Amino acid sequence: MTETAPRLRVAMVGYGFMGAAHSQGWRVAPRFFDLPAAPEMAVLVGRDATRVAEAAQKWGWAETSTDWREVLTRDDIDVIDIVTPGDSHAEIAIAALEAGKHVLCEKPLANTVAEAKAMADAATAAAERGVYAMVGFTYRRVPAATFARDLVAAGRIGEIRQVRAAYLQDWLIDPESPLTWRLKKDLAGSGSLGDIGAHAIDLAQYITGQKLTTVSGILETIVSERPLLESSQGLSGTASTERGAVTVDDLALFTGRFEGGFLGSFEATRFSTGRKNALRIEISGSAGAISFDLENLNSLQYYDATAPSTEQGFTTILVTEPEHPYISAWWPAGHMLGYEHGFSHQAKDFVEAIASGTQPRPSFADGLQVQEVLDAVETSSENGSAWTTV
Repeated sequence: MTETAPRLRVAMVGYGFMGAAHSQGWRVAPRFFDLPAAPEMAVLVGRDATRVAEAAQKWGWAETSTDWREVLTRDDIDVIDIVTPGDSHAEIAIAALEAGKHVLCEKPLANTVAEAKAMADAATAAAERGVYAMVGFTYRRVPAATFARDLVAAGRIGEIRQVRAAYLQDWLIDPESPLTWRLKKDLAGSGSLGDIGAHAIDLAQYITGQKLTTVSGILETIVSERPLLESSQGLSGTASTERGAVTVDDLALFTGRFEGGFLGSFEATRFSTGRKNALRIEISGSAGAISFDLENLNSLQYYDATAPSTEQGFTTILVTEPEHPYISAWWPAGHMLGYEHGFSHQAKDFVEAIASGTQPRPSFADGLQVQEVLDAVETSSENGSAWTTV
C-alpha cells in the first residue's frame, strides 16, 4: 500500500465478540497486504459510552459514538461494518447504503427473509451508484477452504455425488449457562440453525458452486429455560438468579438437494460435547473427495480415486505454501495461520472490490439465498420434516 493510496474510513457498529474479530481484520490487513486503499479504524459505535470507549482503546479505534444514525451523516465515513445482533442488521444496513456508505454485515444477513430481501434490494440499488455491500461469511476465506473450492472447480474430484456438512460446538451443554442474546429469537432470529448452520450452508454452496433447492429438516430445543444474563463475556457470561425461556433451536438437522441433483446432510449444534468449533465438510465425487475441519484449519484432506489402488488414501495437504490462497502475504511454509486471519482476508477482499468498482462476494443477494435456506429448514421442521422448496 503506497502513501498516496486513498483512505477508506471505517465505522463499526457493535463491539462484542465479532467486534474484536473484525477489529483485528481491519488493523492487520493493510499491514500485510498491498491494498489499493488504506482502511482506517475511524469510529466505534455502541450504546454504552463507557464500554465502547474501553473497547475502542483496546482495539485501536480513533474515536467513539453512541449513535449510529449520526455517524451515517458524516462525510468522512466511507464504510459501515455491522457486528450487532441480527435484529438490527436491516435497519442499519439499509440506512447506511442509502447514505452512500459501503456496508459489511455479519451473517446471517438478517432475522427474516423479508428483512434480507429488503437489504438485498437496497444493495442492488446502491451498487448502481458505485456503493457496495458484502455479508461476512468469513470461513470462505480460510485458505484451506478457498483451496478446496479451487480443487472442486478444477474437476479434481470429478462429478459431485454427496456432501456432508456439520458445525459442532459445545458451549451450551451446561443447562445453567446464561440466556445470552443468541438464545432469544427476537434478537437472533434462530439458534444453532442461523448462528452456525448458516456457515455450513454457505461453505457447502461455495465449495461446490451449487445452491440448495429443497430441504427436509428438524429443529430441537434441548434446554428450554436458563438463568438470565447478568454480565457478558465472549459468547457467554455470568448468570443472574432470575430465569427466562430459550426461544431458539439448540440443534438443527436437515438434508438438502443441490442444483446438480446430489444430496447433502447438515448438522448444526451447540450441544456436541467436546467439540469447540468443528466446522466440517466432506465432498465425495466420482474421481475423488475432499474433507475440511475448521479445528485443523491449516490442512485439507484430499483423496485421489484415479490413483492406482495401491496408492490410494486420503492425503493431508498442508495449506501453507505461497501458492495457496492468501498465504504469500504471511509466513514461510509450515508457519500456521489462525482463526483471526480470515477476517484480515475478508477486509482485503472487501477493500479491493470497492477500489476496483466490482461487487464483493458474498453479496447481500448471496446472504438472502442462505436466509431462504434457513427459512425453508424452519418451515420443514414445523411441518413434520416435509420436503420444502428453497
